[in-house]
Amino acid sequence: MPIRSSRRRTNGPSNGGEPRRRNPEATRKKLLAAARREFAAGGLAGARVDEIAARAGVNKQLVYHYFGDKDALYLAVLEWVYEEIREQERKFKLEGLPPERAIRKLIEGSFDHLAAHPDFITLLNDENRGGAKHVRGSRRLEAMHSPLVSLVSRILQEGVRSGVFRRGVDPVQLYISIAGLSYFFFSNAATLSAIFGKDFRSPSARRARRTHVVDLVLQSLRP
Repeated sequence: MPIRSSRRRTNGPSNGGEPRRRNPEATRKKLLAAARREFAAGGLAGARVDEIAARAGVNKQLVYHYFGDKDALYLAVLEWVYEEIREQERKFKLEGLPPERAIRKLIEGSFDHLAAHPDFITLLNDENRGGAKHVRGSRRLEAMHSPLVSLVSRILQEGVRSGVFRRGVDPVQLYISIAGLSYFFFSNAATLSAIFGKDFRSPSARRARRTHVVDLVLQSLRP
C-alpha cells in the first residue's frame, strides 16, 4: 500500500522564500528598513545582500526582484532619507511666516532632524566617499531640492522688503550654511569632544550648539 505524504500545502514559505500571499509594498518597506540599517553600519562596500534579506526576513532573491541590484537599493535608501528631511521641512509650513521666524524654524528643524537621525550622517559620509555617483544620478533628489530653494529665496526677498534681512544673500549658499553648521557638529562630535575635553554629545551641549547656530545665521542675515 503506497505511503501518503503527510506534507500539506500551506501559504507558508517555499524553498526559503516568502509566503505565496505576500504584500509587495510591505516587503519593499521591510527591505528598505533593513538596508538602511545595514548601509549605515557598513557602507555600500561593507553591506551584504544576504544580511539585508535576513534582517528583513525574506528571500534574498526578492532584493533583486524589487530593486534590481545592491546599488539600486542603496540609492533607494538615500532617496528615502532625503525625502524624510523634505517631508519634515514641509511640516514646518514656512510659507507666510514672518521672515526671521521662518528661517529660525528651518534652522531648528534641520538641527533637530540630524539629532534624531544619526544614520543620515553616516549614509551621506559614505556617499561622499564614493564621489556622490548615486545622488548625482537621481532625478528624484534633484526635484526634491528645487522647491526648497525657491521657498528660501522667497523668504529672503520678503525679509529684504520688510527691512529685517540684508540684500544679496544667495538662497543656496544660505541653505548649505544652515546644513553645514549642524552637520559638522554631529558628524565630528566624537573628535570635538576629545579635542576640547567636553562631551559635545550631551543634551546640554546640543542645546547650546542649536542656540548658537540660530543666532549666528540670523545675525548674518540682518542689515
